[in-house]
Amino acid sequence: MHQSSYEKMTRFKENYLTGEKGKNLCIMDIGSQDVNGSYRDIFNEPGWSYKGVDLEAGKNVDIVLSDPYDWTGIKTGSVDVVVSGQAIEHVEYFWITMLEIERVLKPGGICCLIAPAGGYEHRYPVDCWRFYPDGFVALTKFARMELVDVNA
Repeated sequence: MHQSSYEKMTRFKENYLTGEKGKNLCIMDIGSQDVNGSYRDIFNEPGWSYKGVDLEAGKNVDIVLSDPYDWTGIKTGSVDVVVSGQAIEHVEYFWITMLEIERVLKPGGICCLIAPAGGYEHRYPVDCWRFYPDGFVALTKFARMELVDVNA
């Protein structure tokens, strides 16, 4: 994990979840396997339940998905917060995964995606995409989600 990604996720928590402290929240981290760090400690608050989700078992993974495009093991409308950093660029058909994110979020839930806009190729096992702010605008429209903020 890049230090800048950790800092961005910390700012997301400060900007959008500060008022949620003390409440029961289900937080799901997509692509959570600990590769040089994780977000788990950012979301370590009383009442908050952090679930790491990935395609392979490993450190910081609580739920192993068998298919990145079909999360039938995760109930519709069951998650308050979805976070993901440096994962969506590795998903071949990210728009299908975005529909699953929308499906599992509770009404009024919030999602934070962090992805590169440039940089070197870093396969894990594939590296397919880079995202500009307009790309995230289009992606949220596609998934019928409300865009709150987009930063470069």
